[in-house]
Amino acid sequence: MRAHIPASRLAALALGLAVVPAAFGLAGCSSTANPPGGAPTGSATTTTTTSSGTAAPTTSTSGGSTTASVEIGNTLNYGSIGTTATLDCANGKSLNVAGSSNTLTVTGSCETVTIGGANNKITFDKINSHLTVLGLDNTIIYKEGDPKVDNIGSGNTINKGS
Repeated sequence: MRAHIPASRLAALALGLAVVPAAFGLAGCSSTANPPGGAPTGSATTTTTTSSGTAAPTTSTSGGSTTASVEIGNTLNYGSIGTTATLDCANGKSLNVAGSSNTLTVTGSCETVTIGGANNKITFDKINSHLTVLGLDNTIIYKEGDPKVDNIGSGNTINKGS
């Protein structure tokens, strides 16, 4: 039996699925995501729900914006455009971030982090071993840790401090 899925839901799922393969190709990262807690920039409203241990991304759309978040094993893959969110690396998970114009606060202690996309502003409590930034014009601050930093993109600002 076939189920009918509206075209708008298929488009949202396709965007979410596009984030996952990109994240798998990147260095491993992980975390438990909390749904975006603050108001997103712009007029769109976006919510995310993460199911730990499942491979299917959760996507949500409203006002044309889409957020996808999937946790596989000890790695959180998060993709969005123009949102403000808080993510939780707990104690040693890894995190992959894709998307643009996001403002993210990452709590806990991330083991490894990979960031693709443009114009993201991301603040981390702690990054333990490795930070890779592939995108453009991102601003990354980590408060604690001494990770190996690979700035492969262009125009990125990466600083340790508060």
